[in-house]
Amino acid sequence: MKLSKQVWLLNFILLRFIIATNTKLNCPPVDECGKVTIPYPFSTIDDCYLDESYYIQCDPKTQIPQLNISSLIVLQDGQLSQSSGHLEVLEISLDGRLIVAIPAGYGCFNDHGMYTSYSTISIETVRFPFSSTQNKLVGVGCDIEANIWLAKSSMPTSCGTNCDRFNDIKNGTCQGSGCCITSIPQGITMASFAVSVNQNQLKASDYSKCGHAFIVENTKYNFSVGDVSTMRNDISFPVVLEWFAGNTSCEEAKMDDTTYMCRGNSVCEDADRESGLPAYHCQCYDGYSGNPYVSDGCQDINECESSELNKCPREYNCMNTNGSYDCVCPKGLQADAKNAGVCTKSANLPDNAGKAMAGIFGIAGAIIVMALTYCGIKKRKIIKGRENFFKQNGGIMLQNLFARKDQVDNNAILFNYEEMKKATNNFTETNIIGEGGYGVVYKGILANKTTVAIKKSKLIDQSQINQFINEVVILSQINHPNIVKLLGCCLETQVPLLVYEYITNDTLCHHIHKGASMTFETRLKIATETAEALFYMNSNTQIIHRDVKPSNILLNDDFSAKVSDFGISRFVPFGQSHLSTYVKGTIGYVDPEYFYTGKLNEKSDVYSFGVVLVELLTGTKIHSLEISLNVYRGAAAYLSSLLERNAFFKVLDKQLKSEEYADVVIGVAKLAINCLDLEGRNRPTMKEVKIELEQLRCVLSSTR
Repeated sequence: MKLSKQVWLLNFILLRFIIATNTKLNCPPVDECGKVTIPYPFSTIDDCYLDESYYIQCDPKTQIPQLNISSLIVLQDGQLSQSSGHLEVLEISLDGRLIVAIPAGYGCFNDHGMYTSYSTISIETVRFPFSSTQNKLVGVGCDIEANIWLAKSSMPTSCGTNCDRFNDIKNGTCQGSGCCITSIPQGITMASFAVSVNQNQLKASDYSKCGHAFIVENTKYNFSVGDVSTMRNDISFPVVLEWFAGNTSCEEAKMDDTTYMCRGNSVCEDADRESGLPAYHCQCYDGYSGNPYVSDGCQDINECESSELNKCPREYNCMNTNGSYDCVCPKGLQADAKNAGVCTKSANLPDNAGKAMAGIFGIAGAIIVMALTYCGIKKRKIIKGRENFFKQNGGIMLQNLFARKDQVDNNAILFNYEEMKKATNNFTETNIIGEGGYGVVYKGILANKTTVAIKKSKLIDQSQINQFINEVVILSQINHPNIVKLLGCCLETQVPLLVYEYITNDTLCHHIHKGASMTFETRLKIATETAEALFYMNSNTQIIHRDVKPSNILLNDDFSAKVSDFGISRFVPFGQSHLSTYVKGTIGYVDPEYFYTGKLNEKSDVYSFGVVLVELLTGTKIHSLEISLNVYRGAAAYLSSLLERNAFFKVLDKQLKSEEYADVVIGVAKLAINCLDLEGRNRPTMKEVKIELEQLRCVLSSTR
C-alpha cells in the first residue's frame, strides 16, 4: 500500500511538472520551415503546438509554411478559382505579430467601363484578427474604387482613384491620383475585398486597364507610378494578423496554472486588443531575452560581455547579475565621491570618521550605480535597435567585403548614427538641400570639416539588401570626375544613409528652367561630360542609372557635370543583356520600351539622355513641349517634324539662336532624335553618343 501511494505521488508530481512547464516532451522550443522561424506556441510538428489554431503546415517540397484558417476563397469572373484553408506564413514574432501573404483583388475593364475580367478575395481568419493599426487598404489603378466588405455589412469601406491629370501621379504618394489608401476597421476576422469601376468615369484611362485592391502591412508597399499599368493580377502582399497567448486578462490567466502561458523570468501584459475583448501576451523581464512561452526560454543577458551593453566607468569592474549588472571597484579600492567616482586606495581615517565616510561613500556609490544602471537600461534598447538596423541593412556583409584583400583601395567609410546626427544638426529642416520621390538630401559637415551631402532614403526593399550592398561597394570604388563620389554610408537607421561629396552649383534643372543663362558651349560641355559618365557606368560597372534627368545632374562652379542620385539604379550582372524589374523612373524621361516590357538595359539610359538633350536645346521641360501625341509616342517624331519644316529654331532657347553655330545645334538635335527612337535596338550606344558629342564640340571650337 505504501509503495502504491509513493508511485501515485511521484506520478502526480511529474504531471504537475509537465503542466507547469507547458512544454511537451521531445518538442523543440523553436523549429523552422524554409527560411521562416516558427517559435512555440506555434509549431510544424504534430502535438507540439498549443492547439490546432497554432499548427503551421510545412510543405515538404517547397518548404513554404502555411497557417490553418477557416477559409480563403478567390472568385475569378464569378467562378470559383481557389478555395483553401491555408495562408502562406512570412514571419512569426513573439510580440504578437503573425505576417501572412494575401492575394490582391483586381478588376480589368474596357473603354466603356465594363469588366473584362475580375477577382474577389474572401477570407476568414477566425482566431487571428487583422491589425487595423499595422495594415491599410490600398487601391491602385485609374478611375476605380478599392472596396472591403465586412461580415454582416452591406456598405463597404472604400477609397477611390482617378487619373484625370497623369502628371499629378507621383511616386510614394497615394492621395487619389493613381493610388489611394484608407484604414481598415478594427478587430475584423472575416472580410471580402475587390475592385469596382468608378461610375463617374465611364471611359477607362489610357494608362491602365486594370485596377487592384489589397490589404498590406503599412511599411511594405511604396507606390510607384509604374504600378498603375504594370502590377500583376497574381500578386500577393504581406498582411499583419494579431495573435495572443490567451483570451483572458492577465489577472484571470494567473488563477489557473494549467493554462497560464508565461514561464520563468517573464511577465504577463494585458493586450491592447482592438475588439476590446480581453487577451494577454508574455514578455521576458528587462535584462532577459528569449521565448517567454517556454520553460527557461528567457535567459539572462550578460551585459558584462559587451562594452556597449554596460556603462561601467574605466576604473570599475563589471559584475553580471540576474537581469542586470553592477559596477564595483577592484579589491582594495573604493569609489571616491570627491574624485568623480574614480576608484582609489582607502584613506586612513579615525574609526568614527571612517565609518561615517564609509557610509557616505556607500550611499554615493549606490546612487552612482543606480544612475548608471538606469542610464544603461535606457540606452540599451537604443543601442540594440541600432545594432539590429546595422545587421538588417547588411552591415556585417559590407564590413566583410571592405575587409577583403581585393578591397584595399576602397575609401568608403561606415559612419555611425551619432556622426550623421551631429553633421546635420540633428537632421534639421534648414539643412535640407533637396527632396524627391525616393528620399531627402541634407547638407552636412563632418568632424574633419568636410562638407558632404547626406541622402536619407524613404524606403529600402529588404529583399534587395544583397544588391544594395553590391552597388555600395561598386559605387564607392568609382573615381570618375563626372560622377558624384560616394564617400560612405550609415546603416544604423531603419533605412541606410548615403554620404556623397557636396556639389556647389545646384542642378542642371535649376540652370535650364529657372532663368539662369548658359551659353551653348557650356550646355554642350555638360552634355558631353554627362554622356561620358553614363558610358563609364554602363560599360565599366554594369550599372543602369534608370533616372537620368536634369535634376539628377549636379554642377560645380566651373559647370562641370556630376551625375548623381543612384536611389533606383540597378546593377546588371555580367553576362546579362538586360534586367527584368518593376518600372521606376520619372514620367517623361522613362524609356517607353522599358515602360511597356519591364526590361531594363543600357539603351534605357540613352533614351533618358535624349530627353536631357532636348531640354538643353529648348530650355523647356519635355512635358511643356507642344507634342501632338503623348511623350512616349511623339518626342522624336515632333523634333523630326520641326527640322523638316525648318521650324526647329522657333523652339530653341534664346541663348542658342545664333547662326554661327546653327549646324552644331542641328547636329545635337539629330543626335537627340536618334536617342529617342522608340525601339532600343535602333538607338546609338552611350559610347557612340559620347564620341559624336565630342566631335560636335570640336566643330564648335573651330567656328569660334
